Amino acid sequence: MKKPNILFLFSDQQRHDTLGCYNSSVDFTPNLDQLAAEGVRFENAFTCQPVCGPARACLQTGLYATQTGCYRNGIPLPQTVTTIADRFGQSGYETAYIGKWHLASAGTKPVPSEQRGGYRDYWMAADLLEFTSDGHGGYMFDTHDRRVDFKGYRADCQTDFVLDYLQNRELGKPFFGFVSYLEPHHQNGAGHYQGPAGSKSRFKDYPVPEDLKAFRRPLSKPVTEKDRQDTAHQFRKRSLGDWAEEYPDYLGCCASLDENVGRIVRALKERGIYENTVIVYTSDHGSHFRTRNAEYKRSCHDSSVHVPLVIRGPGFTGGKAFSELVSLIDLPVTLMQCGGIEIPSGLQGNPLQKLTRGDHSDWPQEVFIQISESQVGRAIRTKRWKYSVKAPFKNGWIHEDSGIYREEFLYDLENDPHELRNLVDRKEYGEVRAELRQRLIKRMTKAGERTPKIIGK
Repeated sequence: MKKPNILFLFSDQQRHDTLGCYNSSVDFTPNLDQLAAEGVRFENAFTCQPVCGPARACLQTGLYATQTGCYRNGIPLPQTVTTIADRFGQSGYETAYIGKWHLASAGTKPVPSEQRGGYRDYWMAADLLEFTSDGHGGYMFDTHDRRVDFKGYRADCQTDFVLDYLQNRELGKPFFGFVSYLEPHHQNGAGHYQGPAGSKSRFKDYPVPEDLKAFRRPLSKPVTEKDRQDTAHQFRKRSLGDWAEEYPDYLGCCASLDENVGRIVRALKERGIYENTVIVYTSDHGSHFRTRNAEYKRSCHDSSVHVPLVIRGPGFTGGKAFSELVSLIDLPVTLMQCGGIEIPSGLQGNPLQKLTRGDHSDWPQEVFIQISESQVGRAIRTKRWKYSVKAPFKNGWIHEDSGIYREEFLYDLENDPHELRNLVDRKEYGEVRAELRQRLIKRMTKAGERTPKIIGK
């Protein structure tokens, strides 16, 4: 049986509700919606680490961030770790990487070949693409460390490199390609999201997600008892979030990504390889637009951790939607199973093919999330509950774990889907917290962490 090509399309900081197939009010993602209509959509997909570098380390290895040591940004992926690209290369696949790497600490310099995570056949990337470019131009480096400048909207130019690879490669063997876009991540230097020209006017009247609207009321409004129960009120006092200014350009970035997905699909069809290519589309984390902390992610909230996940190709067909809780940590073993690669012991996650085959037995009833930089935090999300803990007296940039954690958040997602009322210090939820505490500890130890003590708030 002919091995399928695998093309992983990866956005940065994209909320799940920016795709029409997740949110009926969004009508600017026809290409991704079509992939979902032909393939499979996972309604409840979550990151395992809402920070750029750590999430990427998890995807490239099938291990949690604390297992590789890449628990925060700025830590290179250890060269001793076997990556999914290594495994695909050893199995007869051509490997290609295009875009943002963020796993070498090379900054604005070329990423040395030994730090490219096993992508040996085609390379057009920058370690920190947000510093070698902005939304309208910049540069990356090719396989031979040569600087390649581009001018134009960044997502379009990056897709030009993808099309060049697809159109000029030999068809003799399958490929595993990883395309890592920076959009819709905000541009660090500018401090703003940079959508294509016209984004502000095109998207100025789009419906705003309820979790964001809750943080946009006048500060002079009297504080209610409900507010006092809601620790997020403290953030309201400091900041209302910047979604009113930034959301239109953010949506412009997302619309651009969809247009470029359409370009890639057309190229695959022109080469006659579309039907035998598994296309995966997801993101490293979401964005809460400074409503939950001082920046855009690094929190346990769904606006940070709920991501889109659409897969189309052999094994993922029929326009199906699954409501099971899945994680980015499930994708490495899923990709390997797509390529017929034996999954070694020790990797985390579960192949999503188990769900598509109709086998829902023993599927995890929660996803496990590690949070760094803003805190040393851990969380689990079930279909009903969000439970998060934070290590006291620990610095999330210095420490990767802790022996002691304190309960920080408890949300009843069934009755509070936008996570506006924190129940963590409510006595009537003591039994709920006790159960979730044990489930979290179990997931932490399964991820190779020491067994912690978790204390009440």
